[in-house]
Amino acid sequence: MLDRILVSAVRQKRQFFENHLSVSKDREGVYKIKRILVVEDEPIICEVCRRVLNNEGFEIDIATDGKRAQDMLEGKDYELCLIDIRTPIMDGKQLYQVIVKKHQKLAEGVIFTTGDTTDDYIRYFLEVASKPFLYKPFTPDELKAVVRQTVRQIERRL
Repeated sequence: MLDRILVSAVRQKRQFFENHLSVSKDREGVYKIKRILVVEDEPIICEVCRRVLNNEGFEIDIATDGKRAQDMLEGKDYELCLIDIRTPIMDGKQLYQVIVKKHQKLAEGVIFTTGDTTDDYIRYFLEVASKPFLYKPFTPDELKAVVRQTVRQIERRL
């Protein structure tokens, strides 16, 4: 009887994650995060992120500014969010504050990007936020590595 209850509880938990976090299982039965929102105003970087991450098996949506990203977050669930700190209309720091307040689970999956390596305020923000980040320009391998590392950290908590 206890075995049936435990099996049922595991199935319910698995179903919850599959339905609410848009995860799927790979061949080895390990959960795999699927959706990433890329917030970036540079078209070339958007295309690189889309190609590289699509090839890794992720569904990618692109927002060219923080306000558009905020609107997209209201309509769809994402597990990861790659955010350029300097985007128009609403910058990455402001978007991150919105995510922390309204989309707390997504806050675990935030990765920042920036081309401004000399700004003390940005360096301070990255240190305080304690989130992974990439300095632009970054290579496809660097992008894949930081995304994989972040996915592993989130999956360990599931």
